[in-house]
Amino acid sequence: MDKKRLRFRLRLREKSRSRFRLRSRLESLLNLSLNLILLWASAFFLVSVLGCPQREGIPEGMVLVPAGDFIMGTDETDPEDKAAEYGIMKPWLVDENPAHKVFLDAYYINKYEVSNLEYKKFIDATGHRPPPYWQDGRYPEGDDKLPAVMVAWDDADSYCRWAGRRLPTEAEWEKGARGTDGRRFPWGNEFDNTKANVGATKSGPMPVSDFESGKSPYGAYQMIGNVWEWTSDWYKPYPGNKYSTDQYGEKFRVLRGNSFANVGHFPQEIHKEVVARHSSTTFRLYFRQDGSVGDIGFRCAKSLKG
Repeated sequence: MDKKRLRFRLRLREKSRSRFRLRSRLESLLNLSLNLILLWASAFFLVSVLGCPQREGIPEGMVLVPAGDFIMGTDETDPEDKAAEYGIMKPWLVDENPAHKVFLDAYYINKYEVSNLEYKKFIDATGHRPPPYWQDGRYPEGDDKLPAVMVAWDDADSYCRWAGRRLPTEAEWEKGARGTDGRRFPWGNEFDNTKANVGATKSGPMPVSDFESGKSPYGAYQMIGNVWEWTSDWYKPYPGNKYSTDQYGEKFRVLRGNSFANVGHFPQEIHKEVVARHSSTTFRLYFRQDGSVGDIGFRCAKSLKG
């Protein structure tokens, strides 16, 4: 009888050990499965939401702007109509309203404005017409690092396509300049003319890699100042915009970013206010597509997909 009980207890003990080993294996498999799911979810988040990683890396001379929402435009107004008081024809803020959320897929945007040196490579490779101030197909000596100017919209568009890129949309330009926190300027919310080539503080355009302290949250230089920059978009109202003007429509292209040129002759404090207003990341200017002047340049963008 004692032997039978002993054998019975031994069998129970063995079954208990087998169950324990089985449970341990199942728990290990479950933990492994959960870890794999978390790893997959993290990878999916990085690719679909942040827009990274990239097999080929970031293209030379560009910065990555991750996918996601940002606030475009502003709800600010000019109730005192200071623009008219100061003799400025285009009312302030009326075409920048309302602030609205925009989702953009991840994309790249040029770290710098396109320089004369880069633009000349395009001219030499394609035979495209050079800017009118160039002599014999060459930019002025010593100007290789300055932005290419007197470039019409079609010229800028042609360059970007030749480079395997494109002009940025207006929304891409604005997000690339201000990020996702709604800041007024690439460097923050306080105007600082030491961080940008604006308001005739310099005699003309500066090298495209200058003003590092004024770069955008994504590392793009001189999104404000130096030269106005072409975007791919027509000058049209934002959704919900109540401003009425004959300029809206497929008549003019949007320029962004202000330039080195003087905004006019005003008393010092008013001059600073006007320059600051024109230097906002939300400020919109329009210009005819075939126009080319000495303070308009451009930079390119590139989609991650395709």
